[in-house]
Amino acid sequence: MMTTILTLLGLFLVSLKITGVQSIGVCYGLNGNKLPSKQDVINLYNRYGIQRMRIYGPDHEVLNALRGTNIELLVDVANEDIPSIATNPSAAANWVQNNIKNYSPAVKFRYIAVGNEVPLSSSIAQYVGPAMERIQSALASAGLQNQIKVSTSIAANLLSVSSPPSQGSFSNEAKRFIKPIINLLVQNNAPLLVNVYPYFSYIGDPVNIHLDYALFTSQRIVVQDGSFGYRNIFDAILDAHYSALEKEGGSNVNIVVSETGWPSDGNPPAASSGNAGTYYRNVISHVKSGQGTPRRPGTGIETYLFAMFDENQKPGAETERHFGLFFPNQQSKYGISFN
Repeated sequence: MMTTILTLLGLFLVSLKITGVQSIGVCYGLNGNKLPSKQDVINLYNRYGIQRMRIYGPDHEVLNALRGTNIELLVDVANEDIPSIATNPSAAANWVQNNIKNYSPAVKFRYIAVGNEVPLSSSIAQYVGPAMERIQSALASAGLQNQIKVSTSIAANLLSVSSPPSQGSFSNEAKRFIKPIINLLVQNNAPLLVNVYPYFSYIGDPVNIHLDYALFTSQRIVVQDGSFGYRNIFDAILDAHYSALEKEGGSNVNIVVSETGWPSDGNPPAASSGNAGTYYRNVISHVKSGQGTPRRPGTGIETYLFAMFDENQKPGAETERHFGLFFPNQQSKYGISFN
């Protein structure tokens, strides 16, 4: 009987892997002065069954609140810390000791993102790959290299060609930045983290990119790419990146969607509560279906929604302050089920 149970359990777990069923993560930003306490935020994740979190730096109060929970964590090395980690031999070891090893295994670290959307024109860009190598070595020295994967989070604008998805390719400028990173990801069996925003695609070209294609509500194939048909631009963006990776020797590199979201205000009529609620519900449903993308059917799309709260101090356009799934008073904007 026990053998039969174990066999069935094994088949079930294999089926989960094959169908690509994924838990939903949510990004937790801190650019607000009306946000709940960090312990209350962790309690809110648990209350709604949100099993994965991204934070944009190793905030020790958040890390302490995560101790003993089952929430898996994606934590960033802040962009401004990258040059010193890349050039100072002890900086990476200190960063891993102070922010990872001191909290593991009580905190379940999943990924370290060395930088978020580092601009190619920035002086920091040249240090991303070397800093990733330093962090990887520091993890190995701490005996954590098999538990935590090291990557970086990129914006979708590194592609010079994105349509049709099969022609996806990195720009020549981006190739100099991304090729060494891809080599590291291949070497360490780590994913590439990509921030995917159909909202920005839509407002950038509303004549050719229709709202239903951005919101997962199209009832027809919008883009036919050889044998692959696309009903939503989310899949098209992902597959364009898979095509670009293949062209640079990264055929086996998986993609994790490290941010995706839709603002509820700040740029009407595109940014509205109705559109945002529709997007979040549909992207969650799509990810939970386990169907993958046309180019990678059945491959799970690990996805982190942006963001947990409206952040009233976030810089940039007004929409940047309205991506929250929750109001600062912890009330849900959209009544969404996460998992």
